[in-house]
Amino acid sequence: MSAGPGLESLVDQTISVITNDGRNIVGVLKGFDQETNIILDESHERVYSTKEGVQQLVLGLYIIRGDNISVVGELDEDLDSNLDLSKLRAHPLKPVIH
Repeated sequence: MSAGPGLESLVDQTISVITNDGRNIVGVLKGFDQETNIILDESHERVYSTKEGVQQLVLGLYIIRGDNISVVGELDEDLDSNLDLSKLRAHPLKPVIH
């Protein structure tokens, strides 16, 4: 996996990261390296459930190893701020099996 120029444009932007174990972590991208290890600030994990709304667990400054990252995406902060996560229901993501 190459860090490439794609991540450079996302530095200091809010991103969403889906990890191989099915976690969704949202935070401000502060840095990355050639191994795609990333540093997030002001981060939190969104825990999805079919029975209750999305829980947000505060993580703060957080490092994610590149070999544990499945997807990195830019987050539309305006759209995201208008979501009522307490009413959102979804199945948790299943881990990626290699």
